[in-house]
Amino acid sequence: MEELQSTLPPDRKLKAGREYIWNRKSKRKAEYWKYYLEYVENGKLRAECKFCPKTFAADGNLNGSKNVKNHAESCLGNPINIEKEKGKEKQTKLYFDQEHESGELKCGSRIINLNDVRDALIHMIIVDELPFKHVEKPGFRHFVQVACPQFHILSRVTIARDCLKLYYSEKEKLREMFKTCQRISVTTDTWTSIQRIDYMCLTAHFIDNDWKLNKKIINFCPISSHKGEAIGKAVEACLEYWGIDDKLFTVTVDNASSNDVACAHLSRMVRRTGCINDGKNLDVRCIAHIINLIVWDGIREHGVCIDRVRNAVKYVKNSPTRILRFKDLVQKANINSKSSLSFDVPTRWNSTYIMLETTLKFRRVFSGLSLPDGEDLNDNERPPEPKDWEKVERLVLFLEGFYLLTKRISGSHYVTASKGLGEIASMYDMLNNWEQSKDLKKKFDKYWGDVDKMNKFIYVALLLNPHSKMVIVELTLMDMHGPEKGTKLANDVKEFAYSLFEEYRKMYATSNIPDCGDNMSMDIDNSKGVGSDYVRKLKERAKRLKGTSGYAISELDRYLNDQLGPKEEEQDALTWWGKNGQRYVILNRMACDILAIPLSTVASESAFSTGGRTLDPFRSSLTPKMVQALLCTQDWLRAKEVSIVDVEENLKVLEEIEKEVQRGESNDVNDEVVFVDSLV
Repeated sequence: MEELQSTLPPDRKLKAGREYIWNRKSKRKAEYWKYYLEYVENGKLRAECKFCPKTFAADGNLNGSKNVKNHAESCLGNPINIEKEKGKEKQTKLYFDQEHESGELKCGSRIINLNDVRDALIHMIIVDELPFKHVEKPGFRHFVQVACPQFHILSRVTIARDCLKLYYSEKEKLREMFKTCQRISVTTDTWTSIQRIDYMCLTAHFIDNDWKLNKKIINFCPISSHKGEAIGKAVEACLEYWGIDDKLFTVTVDNASSNDVACAHLSRMVRRTGCINDGKNLDVRCIAHIINLIVWDGIREHGVCIDRVRNAVKYVKNSPTRILRFKDLVQKANINSKSSLSFDVPTRWNSTYIMLETTLKFRRVFSGLSLPDGEDLNDNERPPEPKDWEKVERLVLFLEGFYLLTKRISGSHYVTASKGLGEIASMYDMLNNWEQSKDLKKKFDKYWGDVDKMNKFIYVALLLNPHSKMVIVELTLMDMHGPEKGTKLANDVKEFAYSLFEEYRKMYATSNIPDCGDNMSMDIDNSKGVGSDYVRKLKERAKRLKGTSGYAISELDRYLNDQLGPKEEEQDALTWWGKNGQRYVILNRMACDILAIPLSTVASESAFSTGGRTLDPFRSSLTPKMVQALLCTQDWLRAKEVSIVDVEENLKVLEEIEKEVQRGESNDVNDEVVFVDSLV
């Protein structure tokens, strides 16, 4: 009896006087019987639950086992069922949700599942880049206590563990996605953290079976150095880990010399694992980086006038009194602009452009300010003169085109490959219109002046845009290089496209190619007679030709000659290929690979901004493995349509709120608020 008692929970005792059955060889195999004790009462076999007083008839010949099974699965005294029920609410609760666009309230009902609340918390921690200790802060605890008091707040250790679990779960999903995709293009870049650890980010770009462009960070890991061989080996190891080393199509990198060595290493790898065009077009140079080099040459020529405007902005922004004086002059000058003066980051030309473009709107106001001036100041520290403003005005027009161009080719959720040649041509046109572009055009010609200096996939990408095709390629090259040379280059591009198409045709089964031979009508009498042997041989030759290049290549010709319908004109390239891919069996495979090529490394570089926020001075103790888990999972969880929230507040909006509150127009707070600005 002591041995039988040991099978019960501590708070349960055997019933006195019951005739329990113990050590009997039983035929019961079901798992739930281990939660019962069997005993005999009035000559009949019964089962007693180990966790509650309930008993059931248990004679196998007379009674079924349904009640026994159901109770075993629902008994709340059983620890197994307690764990299953954990996080479940029985009562349905009403909720009200306000739509962002219409502002209408929607009423609904749902059962609150605390496990879902826990998952949502982990999602918030990762996506919003919050520290693990955020859950232990008093403000967050108070919010949860009010919003969902039944939720048990997790510790920072449990949060870290759940983040890693989510990382591994999402990683397996991505691994399965890679198995179904055709080829993958990658971007890579390196970065040094606040811990003085060198990191490499590797981002995969591919088009899935639904013709959706995907961007996934697959690695954010420490590397031994920034040398090319180390980068190449790190990329190769990552691709092998994911099982996609045989699917690598292109690598987009900047112009650092170390990347030449890395790409040479990867070219040797793809020739072993299998590649397109023998890996000759593996390397794609980041257009944004080349734009950066060209623009900086233009900015250096205007260093003095830029410094003068920058110092004028600093002079105003560094004093509350001067800011008020500046605002007063803006109102008197009747300048209706919601823009506010902003500092720039001198090492980032795009922020310099925004600073100059904004300051130019208030050009008349600066003449009314007493800006510092004197013989002891350097030339670039003096107030901007009229000729300086004229130079800035021309410079802003110059930078605006490159600023917008950079934004267009830096996207990662829409096709940029088919825009490459057109954007390069527009840049060429801008340089022709820039009066001081002689030196800048030399740098342009260094990278894009010769067709052989560009990755030929960029030309084919424009050809594979159904809105462009060959005619736009030819016109673009003629505008850049003149009619004679442009026509020759266009013919070279067309020849390369045909050779690439032939390589794809040989790579994929001929059974997928339409039976071209059936389209040839051979109305020849099959009867025997004079010439019948010749007819038979002719048919055999025709049969052997089916699916060979002479016939299959007509698919590319047909694509180039087909015209778009009115509805197709409104479709983007991916949508068009998704709907028309079955008409071009081989060509759509080319399009799937080439249209996924990214033109810039911004996708990888932007991860370093996240890395800088994740590894700030307050969280510098995170391990490299945890850093990779957080950054990769954040990238995988973020939906395409959800933009990253800018944490910087709009100064103009804040000022309007302050004025509204100060006037007492806000119903939420009283007007006993004192602003420092009002006392100046």
